Amino acid sequence: MTDRQFLQGIINHDQATFKLLVENHQQLVIRTCYSLVHDLEDARDLAQEVFIEILKSASSFRGNAKLSSWIYRIAVNKSLNHLKRAKRREAFTLFSFQDRRGGEKGEQITDRNSYHGGDVAMEEKELKEVLHAAINRLPVNQKIAFTLHNYEELPYKEIAEVMNVSLSSVESLIHRAKLNLQKRLSYYYHLNLR
Repeated sequence: MTDRQFLQGIINHDQATFKLLVENHQQLVIRTCYSLVHDLEDARDLAQEVFIEILKSASSFRGNAKLSSWIYRIAVNKSLNHLKRAKRREAFTLFSFQDRRGGEKGEQITDRNSYHGGDVAMEEKELKEVLHAAINRLPVNQKIAFTLHNYEELPYKEIAEVMNVSLSSVESLIHRAKLNLQKRLSYYYHLNLR
C-alpha cells in the first residue's frame, strides 16, 4: 500500500487501513520514543498518542515528505513534550522537597570503581544509564539527530526530512553531538580505566 493510499484510508476512517498502518509502524514508533525517553512503558504510552495524532491530523499531511518521516516527526515531538513535562515535574519536586539538611540535590555520575561486585549485567545497566543521561543533556536538535541516526539507523537524508533541516545541518548536529558525548563521557571512562 502506498503512502497516499494509507492516508486516504485513514482520512476515510477505514479501520483495516489504520490497523495495517499501526502494525507496520508500531515498533518503529515505540523504538523512536524509547530512544528519547528511555522508559519502555512511557514509550508505549507515547506510541498510542502518536497514532491518535495520526488519526486526527492525517488530512493535514501535505505529502512533501515520506509517511514514515512524518510519523517519526510526530513520535519525536510527542517524546520531547513528554520530556519537558517530566523536567517540569522534576523541577517542581526538587523545589518542593529540598533535602532536610538544606543541601541541594545535584546530578551525579556514579564512580564504577565504588562498585564492589563483578556482575557484568549491573555494569552494563549502569553504563546504559550514564549514556542515556549524557544523551539527555545534549541540546534538543543534537539529541534528535544523534538518536535517529544511531538508534533508528536512519540515513542523514531522512533525518533532514524528519527534522525539517538541511542535510549539512544534520551532519553538523550529529558531529557536535558526538563531540559533546565524548566530553561528557570521558570523565566516566577515565575513572574506569584506572
